[in-house]
Amino acid sequence: MSAFPTSLLILNGKSAGDEALREAVTLLRDEGMDIQVRVTWEKGDAVRYVEEALQLGVATVIAGGGDGTINEVATALVNCKGETIPALGILPLGTANDFATSAAIPEALDKALQLAIVGKAVPIDIARVNDKTCFINMATGGFGTRITSETPEKLKAALGGVSYLIHGLMRMDMLKADRCKITGEDFHWQGDALVIGIGNGRQAGGGQQLCPQALINDGLLQLRIFTGDELLPALFNTLTQPDDNPHIIDGKSAWFEINAPHEMTFNLDGEPLRGEQFRIEVVPNALQCRLPPDCPLLR
Repeated sequence: MSAFPTSLLILNGKSAGDEALREAVTLLRDEGMDIQVRVTWEKGDAVRYVEEALQLGVATVIAGGGDGTINEVATALVNCKGETIPALGILPLGTANDFATSAAIPEALDKALQLAIVGKAVPIDIARVNDKTCFINMATGGFGTRITSETPEKLKAALGGVSYLIHGLMRMDMLKADRCKITGEDFHWQGDALVIGIGNGRQAGGGQQLCPQALINDGLLQLRIFTGDELLPALFNTLTQPDDNPHIIDGKSAWFEINAPHEMTFNLDGEPLRGEQFRIEVVPNALQCRLPPDCPLLR
């Protein structure tokens, strides 16, 4: 019988052939850790595997993949019913790994796996959109969303997070602002937004620190708007002079509402959501997550 509680690793199918991952799992199994592995093939698989994890009574469900996989597993855990819900572990295997990077999850697969299994579980927040869809890291809208959603898979596979920037420079024809109104607790803004970031976590789009002060256990969401009054000057000034920039609007609130006269698209950890009205609110202490003791996202 294993001295460690059982963990179930939900692995994105794209990483199923990763030899380094197979070696890491084998190594930790040899050290006495009971790791069950399930591989996703299509949308909905993660939900079914989380249900299986509940039946098995595992202590941890590990999300092995990028931000989309982590979010899908986290959402499934949040929606679970019962008194004993497994903790979330994170194994970064995606293109950008924005949430894992912000949380200081180790890059070495064996160390990340070990943390996911025996690390201390702490309560963290999650965000819910329109009372239905969730995200654990960030909702982004505007020019950045159009770029990340259209970046070719082959370019991401070859270049990783920098592929988003390269594709963005190639598609400057898409550079246009979204007119909208955003309200929150003691916050009101209306105008043209080039990029909108609403963060539970801090970065998106392959390493862009859109919400650098965000914390995942403070019951708040951080908002950052890059205004589009002068599109090209705003973009380049933001890249070179992020501090005291007149084109940057910041806010914090437990909820934000976005209203637009036209359809907008928000990217929720890789999942696009389109509409003219969005209500995004934090769900405090929504799930337990195994994180490093020095995790920068914890207050």
